[in-house]
Amino acid sequence: MSFEWNRIHKWEDNIEREVTDAVFEYIFEYYGVDELTELNGDQVAEIEEFREDLNEYSVMQIGFSNFLMQYEDAMYELEQDE
Repeated sequence: MSFEWNRIHKWEDNIEREVTDAVFEYIFEYYGVDELTELNGDQVAEIEEFREDLNEYSVMQIGFSNFLMQYEDAMYELEQDE
């Protein structure tokens, strides 16, 4: 029988969640905010630049990508409410 890892997607989901939570926590603490929408454009640009400078294979890439996607979604929703 060949090697297999049943339900490996559960492990991957948990790891992705942990990395994403760590990115959110660090960014919020670093900038002294409690919500995505409290960040300004310059701060988000700094975060995007930091992510671009990360090694493309860094495990943190997924956390920063998730953060930036959620930021874009939150800003879009704010614009729709105006």
